[in-house]
Amino acid sequence: MRAVLALVRHEARLMASLALWIARRTHGTGGGGRAFGYARGQGPVMAGLAFVCVIETLMMSVLLRNWPTAHAVVLFLDVYTVVLVVALHAASVVRPHVLGADGLRIRYGVHVDLRVPLERIASVRRELRTTHERADGELNVPVASRTSLTLELAAPVEHVTLLGRRRPVRVVRLHAEDAGALVGALTAPTRARTE
Repeated sequence: MRAVLALVRHEARLMASLALWIARRTHGTGGGGRAFGYARGQGPVMAGLAFVCVIETLMMSVLLRNWPTAHAVVLFLDVYTVVLVVALHAASVVRPHVLGADGLRIRYGVHVDLRVPLERIASVRRELRTTHERADGELNVPVASRTSLTLELAAPVEHVTLLGRRRPVRVVRLHAEDAGALVGALTAPTRARTE
């Protein structure tokens, strides 16, 4: 039952993100935080996927025109799939990474939302990776199969998965469109503390 509730919550957040995207607003970027986007790299792939879904919807409508009940059910599912694909991209656009006074909020749409306090960041570096192996204590948040930054933490933070599983992470790899600016912003507080 908990998994079903998590999935319903996930769908609701996707639809809320779609509404924010239409209204040209962002989520969680108020309060003086600095936003760092990551969604540009996946835009063409998501547009292509939405296009394929629209073509499939049209083809199924032609194939099922003589069976009105099946046509109605499949049409509903196909249209919902197109909306879902657009909402997935919208969630990535309106939920950027946010660097604030309390730390770095690492996000990927509505799937990942990890808060890392600044004092737990031991090191940060630009590191382009296109392959990611799963390992204990590591969280990879790739966009279009790549990450551009690696954070090593002095103490683990707890990551909660989509279905509620909790696990500690000490290394986080993520992507940001302006990786250099994010590295600079993260290292500036460290330089200020040591001077």
